Amino acid sequence: MANYLLVYHGGSTPDSPEEGAKVMQAWNDWYAKLGAAVVDGGNPASRTKVLSADGSVADGGPTSPTGYTIIKADDIDSAVELSRGCPIFRDGKAMVEVVETIEVM
Repeated sequence: MANYLLVYHGGSTPDSPEEGAKVMQAWNDWYAKLGAAVVDGGNPASRTKVLSADGSVADGGPTSPTGYTIIKADDIDSAVELSRGCPIFRDGKAMVEVVETIEVM
């Protein structure tokens, strides 16, 4: 089994505390469904800076990550299937990038 980094792009902020509670419950339910596959539940991301090889720094753009989770799966196709139920898709505009990590250290 390998670890897979789920990088979230997009999503929206709840409009009210009640909506926020529903969103958090959806995430908790999804994590419960994933069970032992969750290595690190992750967190939302906020500000992004992009550092280039020449040393220049720019603000992140519309495709910058908005959060992450790390899961364990048999292969990348299994990781993609596990990702399909992610609550980030609730607004219909977000996407999840599934990245296989390679343990070298």
